[in-house]
Amino acid sequence: MNRIFLLVVSLAMVCLTSCQFSENIYINEDGSGKMEFSMDASELMQMAGEKMKEDGTERMDSTIVFKDFLDEKRDSISKLPQEDQDKLKALENFKMHMLMDTETSVMKFDLLTDFKDAGELQDMFQAMNSVGNMQGEGGMKPADASNPFSSLGSNSATDIKYTFKKGVFKRSAKIIDTELHQQAMDSLSSMEMMFATSNYTLNYHFPKPIKSVSNEAAMFSDDRKSFTLEVNFMESLKNPALLDVEVILED
Repeated sequence: MNRIFLLVVSLAMVCLTSCQFSENIYINEDGSGKMEFSMDASELMQMAGEKMKEDGTERMDSTIVFKDFLDEKRDSISKLPQEDQDKLKALENFKMHMLMDTETSVMKFDLLTDFKDAGELQDMFQAMNSVGNMQGEGGMKPADASNPFSSLGSNSATDIKYTFKKGVFKRSAKIIDTELHQQAMDSLSSMEMMFATSNYTLNYHFPKPIKSVSNEAAMFSDDRKSFTLEVNFMESLKNPALLDVEVILED
C-alpha cells in the first residue's frame, strides 16, 4: 500500500496545474453526512496516457484508508512536532480513492470523510496539505514551502467553517493571516496561467428542497435538493469568500 500511496501523492502534486476541483457535500435529515474533495486530472491523462502505458501502468483503482496508513507510520509520526502530529491525526477518518485508466483517459482522486455534524468539517485543502506531507524515504515530513499543497491549503492563513442548524447551511471563509496568505499567492504567481482554466466547484446535496441560496450564481437541480456553484480556481484562492454560501431549506 505504501507504493500506491506515494504514487497517488506524486501524481496529485503534478496534476495540480491540470485539474478541476470540486467540493461535494451530502447532508442527511439528522445533520450527518459525507464530504468528498475531488480532483479530476483527466486532462493530464490525455497528455501522459501513452507514456504511462509504455511504463506498464494501464489501470489502477485503489482506496487508501488513512487510519491504516497512520497506524503503519506511527513510529515516523511520533518523531514529528506535536502540531504536525495533530494535523495528521485529523486525517484519521479520511479515505482516498484513485481511479486511473489510460484506455479511457480518466484520472480522478477523491478524498472522502463522513461527519456527524457539519461543524466537524475541516477545510479539505488543509487535509490535502497533510497528505502532501506524507512523502519521502521516511514516509513523513513536516510542511515546507516545496509542498504545493502547503501553498494551496488554507492552513493558518484562511479559516473555513461549516454549520447546519435549523434548516440553514452556511459555508464561510475568511483570511486570518494576510501576510501568510500573500506569501502563498506570491508562490503561485508564476503558475497563474496554468491555473487559468481550472475551476473550483461546490456540489451540495440536502434532504429537503432549497428555498434560497445567497449566491445568485448557484445552479439548482430539478428537484431543488442540490445546487452547483462554480468559481475560477485562482480567484477562489485569492478571495476565499467567493465560495461563501448560506442555504435555506424549505420547511
